[in-house]
Amino acid sequence: MSSPAITTVIKMMESLPADIQNHIADHLREYIDDLQDEIQWNESFQRTQQKLVAAAKRAKQEIAQGQAIPLDYEQL
Repeated sequence: MSSPAITTVIKMMESLPADIQNHIADHLREYIDDLQDEIQWNESFQRTQQKLVAAAKRAKQEIAQGQAIPLDYEQL
């Protein structure tokens, strides 16, 4: 079942020549792939957010206690 918005887009595309329809479909595929990647990233971030917060707190504590070592960019 399509939403009214999808039905409208399909009707608009059907009025265009086939080569342009294919071009639009390619762009939509890329856009949807990007959206799916963003959704996956956001879900992954939500799952690990507590670990990131804990790591940041640990780093701040180590810095405050003088246990942190400055990053040597030459060693990267």
